[in-house]
Amino acid sequence: MARSGGPAVIHPRRYCDQQIGMEKAFKGPKVILDRMGVFDVHRIAEADPEEFAALVSTPPAIHRFPGSMAKRLQALAQFLVEHYDGKVESIWKQGKPDGAEVLKRLTKLPGFGDQKARIFLALLGKQMGVRPAGWREAAGAYGEEGSRRSIADVVDATSLGEVRAFKKAAKAAVKA
Repeated sequence: MARSGGPAVIHPRRYCDQQIGMEKAFKGPKVILDRMGVFDVHRIAEADPEEFAALVSTPPAIHRFPGSMAKRLQALAQFLVEHYDGKVESIWKQGKPDGAEVLKRLTKLPGFGDQKARIFLALLGKQMGVRPAGWREAAGAYGEEGSRRSIADVVDATSLGEVRAFKKAAKAAVKA
């Protein structure tokens, strides 16, 4: 699965991956771009909430619960503007943080719990070349070399299948 866009579009893309398939989640930012004419954190943060909700709800909606996702995306964009001047990459660049600090910053993002933050940190390290000292340790099992646990490990159709198999096995183990 090829990556498109730079680090500035990473957060919303990962943010959209909630309760929907990965393929649909990855289309969300492109749909927003097509509908807004630009994909800009400041524009999303400043958009009228009702208009932005309508934008993401118009078929095909970007999420199974588009109104809720619109609020989440705007909250995230507003946080990024307030704390990082809308520059997503500042999360891992500002002050040259180590892996533990990047993880701490990620967990402060609206809608990012510990697991999502660790997955995102692993994604940065494995696929974006963002590797602050101690990033693998901070990412936990998601940072392990050769793992097939999350989107951080998806680079093609084969690895997508492996991640899906891992998740299926993990769910079965919980049920057992």
